[in-house]
Amino acid sequence: MPAKKQHNGSADEVKIAFYDAISRGDLDGLMALWAEDEEIVCIHPNAGRLIGHADIRASWEFIFENGNMQLHTRQLHVIRNLLTAVHSVIEEFQAKDSIAQDVHIIATNVYVKTPRGWRIAMHHASVAAGPAPLDLSKASVLH
Repeated sequence: MPAKKQHNGSADEVKIAFYDAISRGDLDGLMALWAEDEEIVCIHPNAGRLIGHADIRASWEFIFENGNMQLHTRQLHVIRNLLTAVHSVIEEFQAKDSIAQDVHIIATNVYVKTPRGWRIAMHHASVAAGPAPLDLSKASVLH
């Protein structure tokens, strides 16, 4: 297994690198962002729970073999302390065939601060039917 790339940025920077690696189909880059702990967890939409590097890597490898995809995140909600950050985002999924215009993905990413920097400990994504909810933080509210 190749040496992991160093990524010592913030949890926010790891999030950006994670979605960038997905859009480029960069399996090694994506896996370098995960914590070294074998208890890491990944749950893809409509799929079972994967635990550990081998199963998570195999799942992303399968996803990347089916072609590139673009995931854009919005409506980031962050909960953090000194050693953990939890990001809840809405993923806008764009694929070649664009079959599901009225589907969005809600994802939760958990990052932990390790001796080697911030790393992903969990990625949980699920499909929610219907259009993505409005971003109320950007909407004008009249009373």
